[in-house]
Amino acid sequence: MARSRGMHSIHNRLFLLFLSCMMALLIVGSYLYYRSTTEIIHDKIGDMAEKNISQTAGLFDLLLEGYDSVTKSLNSNYELLRLLELREKEKNPAVSANIERSITNILGAVFYSRDDIIGIHVVTHKGKLYNYEKRFAGVIDPDYKESGWFQKLKQSSGEMVWMGLYDGSVINTMQEEPVFVFGRQLYDLNTYKRIGVVFIETDPKPIMSALSNVTISPNSRVYIADNEDRIIATTENDGVAAPSFSGLPRPDRDHVIVDNRTDQLIVAARAELADWTVFGLTPKADINAEVVKARKYLLIVIVLFVMMSTALASLISRNIASPLKLLIRQMRQVEMGNFKGTVNVNSFEEINSLVSSFNRMVNRMDELIERITLASISEKNAELQALQSQVNPHFLYNTLDMIYWMLDERENDRLGRVILSLSHMFRYSSDWQEASRTTLRQELDQMRHYMTIIENRLEGRVRTEVQVDDAWLDITLPKMTIQPIIENAVKSGLEPVNRPGLLRVYTETSGQELHIVIEDNGIGMDEHTLTALQTALLDGSSTPDRDDGQEWSADSGIAGASSAMKRKGIGLPNVHRRIVLMFGEQYGLRVESEQGKGTTVVISMPLPSKGRMIDEHTDRR
Repeated sequence: MARSRGMHSIHNRLFLLFLSCMMALLIVGSYLYYRSTTEIIHDKIGDMAEKNISQTAGLFDLLLEGYDSVTKSLNSNYELLRLLELREKEKNPAVSANIERSITNILGAVFYSRDDIIGIHVVTHKGKLYNYEKRFAGVIDPDYKESGWFQKLKQSSGEMVWMGLYDGSVINTMQEEPVFVFGRQLYDLNTYKRIGVVFIETDPKPIMSALSNVTISPNSRVYIADNEDRIIATTENDGVAAPSFSGLPRPDRDHVIVDNRTDQLIVAARAELADWTVFGLTPKADINAEVVKARKYLLIVIVLFVMMSTALASLISRNIASPLKLLIRQMRQVEMGNFKGTVNVNSFEEINSLVSSFNRMVNRMDELIERITLASISEKNAELQALQSQVNPHFLYNTLDMIYWMLDERENDRLGRVILSLSHMFRYSSDWQEASRTTLRQELDQMRHYMTIIENRLEGRVRTEVQVDDAWLDITLPKMTIQPIIENAVKSGLEPVNRPGLLRVYTETSGQELHIVIEDNGIGMDEHTLTALQTALLDGSSTPDRDDGQEWSADSGIAGASSAMKRKGIGLPNVHRRIVLMFGEQYGLRVESEQGKGTTVVISMPLPSKGRMIDEHTDRR
């Protein structure tokens, strides 16, 4: 179970989620990179091989064209052809020697016209041999006439015969260096009579250098093959079996073939002048060497990326999970009733906002619990004080009702109204068992009953104006809120003046607050008394009772607040405290006064929504 819970923790879940996402991206990215890199490498190598073999075929054409021009120059040399025919007819040894010397000079001139010529050989149709060589001149193979190359050359009809590369001279037994051999028939240009053959041996380095241009790896093999699949030249060492050219592709003229369908990359191009095909064969294992390097590099990058992703996933998941764990731990403390702790973290903005909201919620819950406790104590005290002031209320209700009916029978309406108002006031103020909350409508009714008594007692010296919007008549407020303020205004502010007094009660709104304003034009208060009262209200907002057991009483008055510690009652601090406990610290009583001009008491409470007013009123019913 513990292991299962661990796997389902937010830390492990975030770690696995982040790591899985990174691995998925890494796998997809690596696959696409590897595939793209492989294709690019193969395409570049293929393009390079195609370009190289095309250039090589062009070099061969240029090289063979030069060789062809050398043989043509000999075949078109009238002096050489005349001397060859003359030598065949001449019997005089001295003249023959001069003719042979002239022939050798002509061959020497051609020999020195190019650096790559090793030997020039002319054989007449009667078997006379003329040579011009770098070294070992005159050491002739006596069996050369029976060799295949000579027979092929002799049977040709004037076209160039490319005999290919040989390990040594085909006619000079002392010349063991590799040579490239080619030749043609010699004809009299006038009579088209066959005179003999000429064949030239050249240094094969230019051809081998051109062949090496086709290689793209150390294991590449290059071959030159004729139409009969005979190898003319190759870069392959002796002893290595040559491939079967019959199965290899043969390109057309001016075309290059690139074939990578087998385990080798095969490129082929045609040398037009000799009708040769140049083949380049490269194992794909060599081509994939670059791919292997890219694969190793990619594997190293993947390992490093996995390590970094793991560390990063652990760090991020820990940074997210740690503050949430602290929050969960503190929530368990709240479940057990501890509202004093707070969570302090410095993480992501959303988590910081969540933790701040949690701290505010816990503090608010703590304040609400304390407020409910204080409200309960205050209500109980007010109820106890009201109950203590009652003396057999049912007996008094009945007695007051009896007095009212006796006065009504004697047609004493004025005194009857006073008695009836007193009965309503007493019944309202002493009934705390139904609810400690009431509506503004009921509070105003209570105020009117009280003012009926006061107006009759003062005989017109006090006049009351009530201007309350009907929209606020059903709002909820603590019971006995307005009457104590009215009583203070009448007894301490309006009664002492020797002029008509005016008491105004009206409502106004300010932002999200509703103000019930009670204003009189009485004697007012001096600055010291006003300050003392405001201080008492401020202290009373956080303490349910004064230390001496007394409060600013309802009958103490506002103007005489400095000497009004007379008896316990539901005074202004009590009213203020109960409003604070019901609505919050920012609400309550606000008192302003100016001596000689009057006093204004503002009851501040939150502006209720229509739905909440209807619900609260319905609940009370």
